[in-house]
Amino acid sequence: MTSADETPVRVGVFGLLGSGNLGNDGSLEAVLGYLRAEHPEAAVDALCGGPEAVTTRFGIPATRLHWNRAEYRTASRAGAIAAKGLGKLVDVFRTAAWVRRHDVVIVPGMGVLEATLPLRPWGFPYSLFLLCASGRLLRTRVALVSVGAAEIGNRPTRALVRWSARLAAYRSYRDAQSRDAMRAMGVDTARDEVYPDLAFALPTPPASAPSGSPGPVCVGVMDFHGGNDDRARAEEIYRRYLDGTTRFVRALVEEGRPVRLLTGDTCDASVVAAILDAVDSPLVTAAEPSALADLMKEMAAADTVVAIRYHNLICALKTGTPVLALSYAAKSDALMAQMGLGAYCHPAREVDADRLLEQFRALEKRSAELRQTLTERNLAAARRLEHQFNALTATLFPVTDHAQARARQEAP
Repeated sequence: MTSADETPVRVGVFGLLGSGNLGNDGSLEAVLGYLRAEHPEAAVDALCGGPEAVTTRFGIPATRLHWNRAEYRTASRAGAIAAKGLGKLVDVFRTAAWVRRHDVVIVPGMGVLEATLPLRPWGFPYSLFLLCASGRLLRTRVALVSVGAAEIGNRPTRALVRWSARLAAYRSYRDAQSRDAMRAMGVDTARDEVYPDLAFALPTPPASAPSGSPGPVCVGVMDFHGGNDDRARAEEIYRRYLDGTTRFVRALVEEGRPVRLLTGDTCDASVVAAILDAVDSPLVTAAEPSALADLMKEMAAADTVVAIRYHNLICALKTGTPVLALSYAAKSDALMAQMGLGAYCHPAREVDADRLLEQFRALEKRSAELRQTLTERNLAAARRLEHQFNALTATLFPVTDHAQARARQEAP
């Protein structure tokens, strides 16, 4: 408990949270669970993409990440372009003012140090740089917790990401290759640790008992157009992915298998609609998950999962359900190898329905063995995350004296 003459530690959480991406919100949920269990006295609020959604779901105050409400819309008219430019300037002061009100800021997971999906340097990389630079200038500790990273070719994006990492007071990564990528980009990672993705700290729903006959298959889809370096052939990549996935779903239906389509972001709904339209069968249905917990319930009831989004893969792995990854980045390959399913990856940019079916059948033949492997790997992940949260407490929360000193300075 905090005594009457003490000020609670002020903790901010930062990121593209509440914006429709279930993985990002799952990472936030895991960190809030840790804070509420270990630091219930902390005053927590957010600077995020969807403040209304964050406040409604998680019950914490939240501030909009960008001054310009049209930040993520394409600006073509002079007025819109000027508003974006002004917004970048205003956000310098807004971010600094928000950071100044906190003792600690946590960036919970997410691929904040990568550009494996289309990304402009003056979007989120710029926002993250403002956060980390403000933290260093104002002596507020900024922690990048179990984040994803990858080497970045675009020079402005690379520079912003590198300096963000350098300016953070604490860094940990969700896989070894993320740490290696930051080292390759010039960040001293000697003290940085690797821990599982934060979503592995979320509660797991009970698995359904095996039915004894071929049961439902969950297929996680994505509005996938390649990454930052694929812009010239983005439409071709999307068409190939959609066609291959549709053919795979149709083949399952022809075998009498129920298929449940799952999303991981609101933008994926168009892919679900396209598959439902192309495969007109009562065996194909779609879920409308609003949280990672919803995805886990769906996957716990399935025999097998085929998925593309990173956090769809995590949900399947965490429930102990054998999963085949449509891999669009090295992080998916690393995750699958970490969990003992490295042989079951298929390139998302070149989906071959026939080859995918072969891998799927091979996966199902080893289902019982792989479920046991996943049980063991999940226990190991839980232990590592417990260590991560202990490390966070030791690193970030000996700031009570600083918090009280600041409160005295700001008192009238």
